[in-house]
Amino acid sequence: MSEKIVVGVTDAQASRRAVDWAVSRATARGQSIELLGVVGGAIGMVGEGIVIQAATEATDQLLAEVADRIRADGLTVTTRTALGDPVSTLIEASEHAGLLVIGSDYRGPGQGPARGSHGIRIAAGSHCPVVVVPDFDLEDGRRGVVVGVDGSPVSEDAIAFAAAEADRLGEPLTAVIVWTPISAPRNALMTTSAGYRQGMEQASREALSLSLAGLRSQYPGLEIVEAVAEGFPSAVINDLAEEARLTVVGSRGHGVVRRFLLGSISHEVLQRLASVTAVVR
Repeated sequence: MSEKIVVGVTDAQASRRAVDWAVSRATARGQSIELLGVVGGAIGMVGEGIVIQAATEATDQLLAEVADRIRADGLTVTTRTALGDPVSTLIEASEHAGLLVIGSDYRGPGQGPARGSHGIRIAAGSHCPVVVVPDFDLEDGRRGVVVGVDGSPVSEDAIAFAAAEADRLGEPLTAVIVWTPISAPRNALMTTSAGYRQGMEQASREALSLSLAGLRSQYPGLEIVEAVAEGFPSAVINDLAEEARLTVVGSRGHGVVRRFLLGSISHEVLQRLASVTAVVR
């Protein structure tokens, strides 16, 4: 896997936060950073060339200023300006990256701009893990890394990513598995028996323990909290994310049809961006 972190750069405040997050990670793990700016919107209109040239020059200057700000001993920083659709360009860049980092000021319906869906599309199509950094202060009382667990191979990758980040930050890892009761119409006169609930709770706890097996020996100094909850996974994860510095979720792989479709849990977590969120496939 490439050790390069690609960061999508714009002139928005959320982008600056994304750059700073990437620098912290790259410095700790000995990775290089590529700052990528994308000039999009070209449709071949007469006189468009002058506009594109001006936009390209402005983007080049922005990238140079950001690079000058973050350069430090031992940190390799390169810049690249590309022309095209930002979503497609960032997805293509992810093919040769170990991590893709983008900023977003979208925090759910009614709380941010409609362009928040771009982050969801990028995370869905990316060939490497994607970290989405929100535009708010994450240092005020937040602590720990939260990872959603469901026992799948993708979940194992998410756990590995989350554990490495928690160890890097020196903060606890909360691994949460959520079981959802069988749904039925409200007038079905159906009750959830104690035996059913206990069985689901026990099965979930066993699946969680199995998923975390060996993690404590790999990270002997890491505090690991195991959480089992009843409800809807994205809702539980989002609630925990409100107090966390980082949230990690897995996403199913992409094929020809599903390229721009995230699994419902990761999609819903990104729709309410409550912390820095990593989507791992």
